[in-house]
Amino acid sequence: MISLILGNKGSGKTKRLIDKCNGAVAKSKGNVVFIEKNGSLSYNFGYQVRLVGADEYGIKGFDAFYGFISGMCAGNYDITNIFIDSTLKIGGGDMQQLSNFISKLEALSNKVDVDIVLTISADKDSIPESISKFVAD
Repeated sequence: MISLILGNKGSGKTKRLIDKCNGAVAKSKGNVVFIEKNGSLSYNFGYQVRLVGADEYGIKGFDAFYGFISGMCAGNYDITNIFIDSTLKIGGGDMQQLSNFISKLEALSNKVDVDIVLTISADKDSIPESISKFVAD
């Protein structure tokens, strides 16, 4: 399952994502991963969350980002949840590429049975129609 948390900078997207992540830890019988741009949120999680800083791995663009996530899933079959903060800062600002990325993530999510939640710094009117169905309330 794919879910998107939308909002402009300062709207509380990261706080909502952290709360969802911590809630998933309590329910998960596997591993929970939190991906952010630079790894600065380490004090917001317990030891059960695998915090990954995308900058540490030189991820540039949505294709590299998708390869990184699918590689994580291939290497660890116990991942149940992936939370991604600052999606556009990691992958880039091109909305068509974002749409393609989300489409690939949906297929991956269904294939390996992992729930993926992403934050996107945009409002619903500025994202492609093809991904608006994933917007969380």
